[in-house]
Amino acid sequence: MTIDSGARRAILEAVSALRDEGTETLARLVRCPSTLGNEASALNEMERVYRGLGLDPFRVPTDPVALADHPGFSPPLISYEGRDNVVAVHTPREKKGRSLTLQGHVDVVPEGAADIWVTPPYEPSIRDGRMYGRGAGDMKAGIIAYCMAFKALGLAGLQPAAEVQMQSVIEEECSGNGALACMVAMPKPDAVIIPEPGPGLPALYSAEVGVVWAWVTVTGRPAHVRDIKAGVNAIEAAMAVAARFKSYEDDQNRGEKIHASFRGVNHPVNVNIGTLEGGEWNSSVPTRAKLGMRVGVMMGNTAANVRADIEKIVEDARRDEATAGAKFKLEFKGFMADPCVFDMEAEIVRLATRTFQDVAGTELRHYPATGLTDGRFFQLYQKTPVACFGPDAQEIHGIDESVGLDSIHDITATIALTMAEWCGLEAKR
Repeated sequence: MTIDSGARRAILEAVSALRDEGTETLARLVRCPSTLGNEASALNEMERVYRGLGLDPFRVPTDPVALADHPGFSPPLISYEGRDNVVAVHTPREKKGRSLTLQGHVDVVPEGAADIWVTPPYEPSIRDGRMYGRGAGDMKAGIIAYCMAFKALGLAGLQPAAEVQMQSVIEEECSGNGALACMVAMPKPDAVIIPEPGPGLPALYSAEVGVVWAWVTVTGRPAHVRDIKAGVNAIEAAMAVAARFKSYEDDQNRGEKIHASFRGVNHPVNVNIGTLEGGEWNSSVPTRAKLGMRVGVMMGNTAANVRADIEKIVEDARRDEATAGAKFKLEFKGFMADPCVFDMEAEIVRLATRTFQDVAGTELRHYPATGLTDGRFFQLYQKTPVACFGPDAQEIHGIDESVGLDSIHDITATIALTMAEWCGLEAKR
């Protein structure tokens, strides 16, 4: 439903009036070092933010036993105790419009070498119109944008005339199980907005690869280096396994294996050796080494098929004479995620695209992502249309991650107007 010009003007004025508050709220959230297992401070902060919107937040646990049979479930890395997702629901006086879920993840990846950041990763810094800090772009800015969008409606004397769910979830960066738990626990909405960051510019996710996480532990035979031939070097055997995965990566990026949604994207299927642990002493043949890897999954393929590929690669390595004497243990923990193509013709997507054009004066670029988002759950398993778009972020997962403050403002205004038109409006109670 359309909104009249007076309401539109009042909403946009409210978004502008809340700009400084949004920046301050984002800074508080960035100060929460919410890496895996340490999300409590960010979850507590989001509970306070939701209460400040006049809502009554509650916790949704991630129960691996209850979710184990769901096709979107990924094997957990750690316990979920004390890490419950935070959800809040706006209920109108009279449900006249279409319901909406606003979702985002509070977890962040490790900061890496903190000493080479210009400013400390969890001390947000504003320089040249950008906020720097781990998670500022991916994706705490998006969460604060949807919160300020909702608050702007209230400041304009309005509220959505439909149910609006707000979800702050964990583990988007390693499993997605937090998002899955909330999706299963909550009523199915008519549409979802997830303000994930764009690749250095505001962008609308059109597709995303799947991901499988695997861990290979190699056990060799230790020896003094004077008897090096009597030993089996676990690190060298692990490196031989890694080399096989690079050959697999090359094969998966052959033109005939690339889905049409990724045409023109250079090297969309990536294999990353993300962690390597091993060895005990420089003068000892190492006993054990452990590789952690992330393997991409192209549309037309499945996470299950890629898991089978990984099993075969490790088994082939075990049989190789170059690794003779080494023992291999393969585990799957973390992402077991299928790829996803979003419906770019869905009404919520077209509405968000048009609204952003009106607000920012430029188009949201369609972005086939070589990473993944929580949007896949709603698209694949609920058939709920998803508009996944967010502010411009730079160096996410890298050093000096940042997000553009002007871009946050544009995304906030876009979400506010999209929510108003999608849900309809009523006078604030």
